[in-house]
Amino acid sequence: MKEFCLGMDTSCYTTSAALCCGEEYYQKRRLLDVELGQRGLRQSEAVFQHVNHMPALWEALRREHPDAVIGAVCASTRPRPRDGSYMPVFTAGEGFARCVAAALGVPFFETSHQEGHIRAARTGLSIPQGPMLAVHLSGGTTEVVYTDGERFDIVGKTLDISAGQLIDRVGVALGLSFPAGPEMERLAREGEAASKLSVRVKNGECSLSGAEAETIRMREAGAGKEDVAAEVFSCVARTLCKMLTQTGEATGARHALLAGGVAGSMLLRGLLQARLKRAGSDLKIYWADPALAGDNAVGVAEIGYEKMMGLRTQGGKEKI
Repeated sequence: MKEFCLGMDTSCYTTSAALCCGEEYYQKRRLLDVELGQRGLRQSEAVFQHVNHMPALWEALRREHPDAVIGAVCASTRPRPRDGSYMPVFTAGEGFARCVAAALGVPFFETSHQEGHIRAARTGLSIPQGPMLAVHLSGGTTEVVYTDGERFDIVGKTLDISAGQLIDRVGVALGLSFPAGPEMERLAREGEAASKLSVRVKNGECSLSGAEAETIRMREAGAGKEDVAAEVFSCVARTLCKMLTQTGEATGARHALLAGGVAGSMLLRGLLQARLKRAGSDLKIYWADPALAGDNAVGVAEIGYEKMMGLRTQGGKEKI
């Protein structure tokens, strides 16, 4: 009899639930609603939407997979695996997941949003054993993590806004809806970039707020939306190239995994690969499946499934 783990993830802009048994998974996701012209949500608004979305996602999974036996429940309870890491939106998913686990009489496990992203990104990939770099690129995060599967050491990060925020903020300024990534990519493919936006990276740490300000001056000088979008993606690719080469040299890592919604951009993938080749980098880059790059509960469910199987192997019981 196959047993699944239910995973729940309530990030800043996506409510998601997934069932996982090994690498067999089923997922449901729903973006949070953001009014046109707005660049995001307050945490209280996001929590309210998560609370309303979670029952529907859980019911949809049960309706489509009525025979799936739930052996455990796992939720992302914090942004990253560090002491003091906290964000209110994750309490919504944790509370719902704990209630489901208690009702079913199965173990509850917890993990972090970042660990879930990295685990989901590994799905279906054959990455050599050993330490590697994991780049977490999402709407609110731009971090390079050095990990061996147990340790998660941040070796590179943004000092102000994330790559996703740069894309979204410029997109909203251009009149696009939030999140603006897909539409910005469409515009960028129609424009041309001449590396006009500044790239600031030192010791693996980047700053992107200056590039945001420069796009405003570009528009005031008459640049078209397409060219502005193209410059933004070029800036992100050049920034990531420097972050990866610097952190790769500092850690000795030879492999890098890119996860997160921004990493799902096919345009960015091509630009970054070209930049790394031009820089002479020998880093081997692995990309998450586009269906698993964005915020979702698949990685959370996979982590929970592995913990469930480990508990079974030990013959122990986990408190609910």
